[in-house]
Amino acid sequence: MLRADAVRKSFGDHEVLKGISLEVADGEVVCLIGASGSGKSTLLRCLNLLEQVDDGDVWLDEQEITDPRVDADAVRREIGIVFQAYNLFPHLSVLDNITLGPIKARGVAKNEAVAAAHVLLERVGLAEKAKAYPDALSGGQQQRVALVRAIAMRPRLLLLDEITSALDPMLVGEVLDVIRELRRDGMTIVMATHEMTFAREISDRIVFMADGLVEEVGPPEQIFTAPRSPRTAEFLARHRA
Repeated sequence: MLRADAVRKSFGDHEVLKGISLEVADGEVVCLIGASGSGKSTLLRCLNLLEQVDDGDVWLDEQEITDPRVDADAVRREIGIVFQAYNLFPHLSVLDNITLGPIKARGVAKNEAVAAAHVLLERVGLAEKAKAYPDALSGGQQQRVALVRAIAMRPRLLLLDEITSALDPMLVGEVLDVIRELRRDGMTIVMATHEMTFAREISDRIVFMADGLVEEVGPPEQIFTAPRSPRTAEFLARHRA
């Protein structure tokens, strides 16, 4: 479904991505792991076209989405992204946060969008929060709403950028439960995470990044029990799953 070929991205003189290549199959869950500063978040932002690549290209299905002639907004309707900071609209209710995108960007009828939002909120245990505003929710609840808002757009691909890192440890589990359910539903997910145990459980493949490069790729059992790269082994020794 998704392919990145030799993607490079610099900010000023600092080259963050140094030629990243990655493939993601339909229905696959790929977890990006690596130290802070390894390029995981920048890669996700490039895949969603929130950052323009300096070199290389990204393909969604048979379309090169990094072609400057491509409608970036149309691409983003197919590639959802959720950040660690939630980014909910504070002046909108939970229900309005979720239905705004489908109505405005997808052209879904309001009654259909509202009905779908209620179904999704029920699935994540937040049915009673539809009329609440973000500042009345806990961090875990806000992050679940952010996930529902992304899912409501019915994207082909969901990108998750360290979505539990800003949460109290007691709230992490409720967000990870939503991702488990999305995986069961067959959602294609690329997820940057520091939750090693969860990455090992949920992913089809692990991508270990270091210094803006893909150091190692493999199934979780191989990566966590017999990493081929000394740098992967060193990282996992510090973040034992």
